[in-house]
Order: sequence, then C-alpha cells, then structure tokens
Amino acid sequence: MNLEAIGKLLLTVMVVSFGTTSAFAASGNLPIRTGPAPYTSKHVPHIQVGVEPVPEISAAFLRRVDEIPGVSIHDTIISIAGALGFWLDENMPLAHPEVIVKGREFGHIHPDGSLHIALSPDLAARAIKAGWAIYHPWAKTRPGWEGFVMIYTPRTMAEMETVIQLVQGSYEFITGKAATE
Repeated sequence: MNLEAIGKLLLTVMVVSFGTTSAFAASGNLPIRTGPAPYTSKHVPHIQVGVEPVPEISAAFLRRVDEIPGVSIHDTIISIAGALGFWLDENMPLAHPEVIVKGREFGHIHPDGSLHIALSPDLAARAIKAGWAIYHPWAKTRPGWEGFVMIYTPRTMAEMETVIQLVQGSYEFITGKAATE
C-alpha cells in the first residue's frame, strides 16, 4: 500500500471513529500542506499577494461554512471590501467571546480566497507548523488574539477539506459546541 492510500485509510478510520471531520483537526494530525506558502503583507490589511482563488473551490467552501449550525455568511464588518464574514447567531452561547473581533463575526474570507479566523492557540500553532496558516500581524499584541491566523487559499478540493476542518475547529473553540450535528 502506498503512502497516499495509507493516508486516506487513516482519514477514513478517524472520521468513522470520531464522527466528524473536525475531530481530525482537533486530534493534532493535520496533513502537511505542500508547496511554498504564499507571500503575505506584514501590515494591515493583512493579505496574500499574487494568489487567485479557484471559483469552484471558493463556492464549495462557502456552502460548507453555511452548513455549520448557527452560522450565516454576510458582508464583513472588519475586513476589506468584498470579504464575507462568518457570523454566529445571536442566541449562540460563546465559550470564548474574547476572540471575536467585532459583532458576532468569528472569521471572514477575502476575495483572494484566504481567510482570517480565530483558532485555539494550540490549533493555530499546529496549522502554522503544517503550513496552512500564518499568524495575523496583531496576533501576539492583542489579548485574546493568540490564535488569530490567516489560512491560505485552498488550491484543491482536498485542501478545502482541511480548511473546513480548521473553520470547524474555530467554531468549536469559540462556541464550545460540535460543528456537525
């Protein structure tokens, strides 16, 4: 059996065992992102440079985010023009309200397909180590932002699955609830 087949088998076993794909991200076993990390600005607005999203992947990603219980997608109130915010319903209790920047927006996707999101500090460190993310320029300077990261634009549907797991991990950290029912 080759390494790719072994990886798929392990993913299947973990999804069956844990019941959700977000358990995969929470378990510490994020796949390693291949290829170089995109160049990002070192200031705010914190953006990727020279990256174009794949429209089909972005559309599929937004559909998946919209399926998370208690989440809706609206224009952002904290990012650049054209970005879409991931909003938690007003009646959703929050385990970590300190990580939400403004309103009930717990993350947003930029027009280039990258996204800013608050992860637990542990998951943020693992996402960065695996090549999926970079800390926001203010992550180490603002209280509660220790896990605030930019997740790079997914280039394939397989990468989108990992990015969805990270968004689900953010939701679970912030709300204390499972991202799938």
